[in-house]
Amino acid sequence: MPHTVCSGTMFTTPSGFSPHLACAEPGEDEEEGAPQESPGPAACLTDSPPITSASLETLIQNLVPTADYYPEKAYVFTLLLSARLFIPPSELLSRVCELCIKQQQLDQSPLDTVKVRKFGPKILQLLTEWTETFPSDFRDEKMVGHLKDIIRRIAPCDEAYWKTLNQMLQKLSQRLALMSQGEESFFKVSLNASSISDKLVAFKTKPPPIQKDILSICNDPYTLAQQLTHVELEHLSHIGPEEFVQAFVQKDPLDGTKQPSFSEQKKTSNLEAYVRWFNRLCYLVATEICMPAKKKQRASVIEFFIDVARECFNIGNFNSLMAIISGMNMTPVSRLKKTWSKTKTAKYFILEHQMDPTGNFYNYRTALRGAAHRSQTANSNRERIVIPFFSLLIKDIYFLNEGCANRLPNGHVNFEKFMELARQVGEFMTWKQVECPFEEDQAILLYLHTAPIFSEDGLYLASYESESPENQVEKDRWKALRSNVLAKT
Repeated sequence: MPHTVCSGTMFTTPSGFSPHLACAEPGEDEEEGAPQESPGPAACLTDSPPITSASLETLIQNLVPTADYYPEKAYVFTLLLSARLFIPPSELLSRVCELCIKQQQLDQSPLDTVKVRKFGPKILQLLTEWTETFPSDFRDEKMVGHLKDIIRRIAPCDEAYWKTLNQMLQKLSQRLALMSQGEESFFKVSLNASSISDKLVAFKTKPPPIQKDILSICNDPYTLAQQLTHVELEHLSHIGPEEFVQAFVQKDPLDGTKQPSFSEQKKTSNLEAYVRWFNRLCYLVATEICMPAKKKQRASVIEFFIDVARECFNIGNFNSLMAIISGMNMTPVSRLKKTWSKTKTAKYFILEHQMDPTGNFYNYRTALRGAAHRSQTANSNRERIVIPFFSLLIKDIYFLNEGCANRLPNGHVNFEKFMELARQVGEFMTWKQVECPFEEDQAILLYLHTAPIFSEDGLYLASYESESPENQVEKDRWKALRSNVLAKT
């Protein structure tokens, strides 16, 4: 069925988060086996054990490079991703810059040129990673101000730092412009998407057809699966890693503060747009099946979508696969027994088994691991495609967040939790960077985004018009729906 996002009530069990992470309970004893705070930056080096917990101040200190030290890339990503649960990105960058100024004595004159020249490339590397991985952070003018200030302080030792800064800002500006254009285009598409008026159901037996159908636009399952993959990867390309954290920002029970609602700040708009796309595809599939007046036509549409779903599975597009199966499982479709009796369903049951929720989607997770392995060893973009069932990914991250405390009883940040969060988000970030290898078909893409779809009532009404109600509950609902249509007319 269609899904919603960012709500604890959307999930039924907390079984989604990784079983490999041992979560600390709020009342757990600290003395035996409790993670210890890192003594300093050296704990981030590859020959030292990873940090499992530390004060926020220590974690920030470990992020700051020196002339002889640079944190591991995984540590940088984890802290930049998770620190926003405690402080805004602008404050984090401000603290990093303050520590750099203090440690490198950048407020002194003259500067230690040899020392700064060793330090300069490392702070530039950190800032480059930040702007490339979390570009939306730099929509805040404070972030750009901090960035310019730290470069201004080290530039007297090497004028090349100004050139590097300008290149960094130019790339950042281009990236932000592309992000804004993408967000605006998706907004326009969502505005253009419309619903069929329910009153049209009563006239669907009249020729000519009241609207185009999917088979008149594309009758090849593999081609449609390719175009669905285009849509999925386009949506994924606009989702930043920070949206996964910002979707679940909550009050910290220990310090009593609450960060501003990132949903209110529209910082999760791309993530929410992707969930809306999933829901639209569900309803589009159901609409296409319920629209035809003849049973044979409906059966043909079902078989077509079964083949499309199979091709999505082979490509590695699990999100479209689940949307198609969800659409076919909607009650207005599943109740069409006479239609289903004319359908070859063997392939459908195989696909439904692959996406069976039993055992916390064990079959799907096995198939996802197979696709991920194929992606890692692939020689072409075609083999690199991995598009996860997105609502389940959100569920996993939600229960990771709910099942493990952000802070331990001693006040330390539960960094082990955030390493697992970064692992899951980082894997997604790798998958979303794959360039779609299939040629675009603008006619099909336009249809997928703008074809009218029935509301839930419209689907039920079309279903009852196709195959008469079988019990009193259905008869009463049919009567009420028809009365509403007449009233609107």
